[in-house]
Amino acid sequence: MSKQDEKFSFEAEVVEALPNAMFKVRLPNEQKTEVLAYVSGKMRMHYIR
Repeated sequence: MSKQDEKFSFEAEVVEALPNAMFKVRLPNEQKTEVLAYVSGKMRMHYIR
């Protein structure tokens, strides 16, 4: 598997909706890390939010 094919999947809490289908999300770990996430694939093509 190449590095480009590696994907991560998490369940997280959306903290803030940003422009261009980007979201600030909080991961459920001890540090409550916040990361930027984006919508892609069929969810982006069909405007699923």
